[in-house]
Amino acid sequence: MIIRNAKLSDIDAVEQIYHEIHQAEKSGKLTTGWIEGVYPVRSTADAALQRGGLFVLEDENEIRGSGIINQIQVDVYAGAKWKYPAAEEEVCVLHTLVVSPRYSGRGYGREFVKFYEAYARSHGWNELRMDTNERNLAARKMYQKLGYDEIGIVPTVFNDIPGVNLVLLEKHYDSEESK
Repeated sequence: MIIRNAKLSDIDAVEQIYHEIHQAEKSGKLTTGWIEGVYPVRSTADAALQRGGLFVLEDENEIRGSGIINQIQVDVYAGAKWKYPAAEEEVCVLHTLVVSPRYSGRGYGREFVKFYEAYARSHGWNELRMDTNERNLAARKMYQKLGYDEIGIVPTVFNDIPGVNLVLLEKHYDSEESK
């Protein structure tokens, strides 16, 4: 298994994972709070690729997951009561972490979060932030096990999805831990 920067040739596979997640949501097998045709969609991956922040998890020559890593904080982050206030240049954010439902339960999500943490620390970003829909209990449980603190739940319109209660999560590394 490797996690790497995505290439243009990976976009079809990432879009397929988004589709699989939307289908699993419709059938009741998953609860993400995302809406097909609204978020995430191909343009979500395209925009992240253009910014250089789209990463893919590949195993056995197949893209099985993806995520977006950057320093772009969602607008509702500005009013949050973070335990560790940080300047924008000290923060790293994980967005749109997805694993194909065909491969759930294999630890890919956990491995992607570990990659995100190492990537952030390698860039000197000690404040890690992310969010998830309040309804996404599986993600919330995984993030908690990985040491992320839920610092608040904010009602918002998220990526054109109305009525979302967005759970804000953070993890902080002291400068000494980053070395």
